[in-house]
Amino acid sequence: MNSIFRKSVLSVALVASGTVAGPAIAAQASAGPVTAARPPQVQSKPGFAEQAQPPPAPPPSPPPPADEGKRVLHYDYQRQPNSYYCAPAATRIALSTQGQVVSQREVADKLGTTKAGTNSVDDTTRVLNEMTGGGYETTEIKTAEAEPPQVDKLRTDVVEAVDAQRGVVANITGTAVDTKGNQYSYPGGHYLTIIGFRDGGDTMKIADPYDPTKNYWMSDDKVADWIAERGYSS
Repeated sequence: MNSIFRKSVLSVALVASGTVAGPAIAAQASAGPVTAARPPQVQSKPGFAEQAQPPPAPPPSPPPPADEGKRVLHYDYQRQPNSYYCAPAATRIALSTQGQVVSQREVADKLGTTKAGTNSVDDTTRVLNEMTGGGYETTEIKTAEAEPPQVDKLRTDVVEAVDAQRGVVANITGTAVDTKGNQYSYPGGHYLTIIGFRDGGDTMKIADPYDPTKNYWMSDDKVADWIAERGYSS
């Protein structure tokens, strides 16, 4: 047998027996258990994934009632007919908060009002007590400006009087400014009525028998300074 034929027979025999060098070994090396591909992992930013979510914010508290700390009496307003009837007009407004509807002339007669005016707040206190059954007292602020204790007392007196359905008559002098910045000046003196409060008494509502706007709000300290050197009936 020549050598070429022997080599051919040997190659056929090796293939037939499954013993193939080279490619067969490469196929065996890639064999083994098949593992499914894992999806790529998304890496979070350091410290972000571990951070706990904050609890939800509590619902806002309901707003307080609009009239909390505020009280305004029902009253019948009349403008004073002349320059010297401020005390009768203011006293009449205070009487109307208790249902007493009378004329300014009748009140003026009881007060002893003349063209020179009304003597003092003692007269308004006296007439208010005569016509309502009592409860009014006179408080004087004798200093040129009200001291903090006097402001506190005025606030307390106004709140107590208004809660008891009593308008307060104040005898004032000088100039004062309301909460809107409007200025009121009575250098010769004047009488007016406090018919309400708000902010727990820090601000007072004034019915002014001379001013055409009829009423306005003013802080308690400004009202007290306005009353200084005079007084009020509450």
